[in-house]
Amino acid sequence: MTGSRDGEERVRARARQRPDRDLVAAVRAELAAIEPARRCCRAAERAGLTGLADQGSRRRNWPVVGRLTVRLHSDRAAPADFDWDAAQGHCRLSFLRGLFLAYGSLSLAAGRTHLEFVVPADDLPRVARQLSDIGLPAGVRVRRGKGVLTWKGADTVTAFLRSLGGTAATLELEARFVTRSLHGHLNRVVNAENANLQRSVATAHRQLDHIEALSARGELDRLPGAVRAVARERRRSPEATFGQLAESLGTSRALVQRAFQRIEASALHLDDGQGSATAGRP
Repeated sequence: MTGSRDGEERVRARARQRPDRDLVAAVRAELAAIEPARRCCRAAERAGLTGLADQGSRRRNWPVVGRLTVRLHSDRAAPADFDWDAAQGHCRLSFLRGLFLAYGSLSLAAGRTHLEFVVPADDLPRVARQLSDIGLPAGVRVRRGKGVLTWKGADTVTAFLRSLGGTAATLELEARFVTRSLHGHLNRVVNAENANLQRSVATAHRQLDHIEALSARGELDRLPGAVRAVARERRRSPEATFGQLAESLGTSRALVQRAFQRIEASALHLDDGQGSATAGRP
């Protein structure tokens, strides 16, 4: 168990340290290094790399993809054609792995996850159907005469990469997504807490102003005993929440809230409604 935890910590550390571009390259290299054991899968991956109508759309600048293409083309026994509809699941995933390596791109820029395929426009409907067939439908559009299929969710992207055989680099990618998600969640929680605290402070300040104004005019003693008890407790505990005040008084939160409504209404109608309570605390 200790070794497993240490391994997970190392993955998390790499996820924090490795630049986004290097991580994307590691994911691509990991997928390109996979050697399909089945002859049919090798043929399927070869078809994914080279089988679309317009080879000009292919990503030609990645050495790992070039080496993979050479390895698969050296397997002369592999058939050249690939029939998606008749293929088994393992062959379909091999085909899509080749397709991603040749026509796909992954971006992690600005904390956003974006995976897309840029394929010949004539192949767009077919590739869209193939992605839907594995349960991962993509957004479809035409851009500058090319077909573009896009995923933008981290869960969908990692599910796709895992299905293609991604392991260590994909795990590192997932760790980065989890870290970003956790940071985002913590930021939202902290921001919400700060906003709630600011509202609570402003509300307590206003309540104390009303209490002091009523007290200065002798109007506080005219209010019911339960309301006066809430006012006294607010003076003793300026930062307490309604729930905390209710607990201190042995009453309900609703009663505390109604008491403050009564205090506010009384303060706003001082001088027969000719002004609002603005007297400050000493």
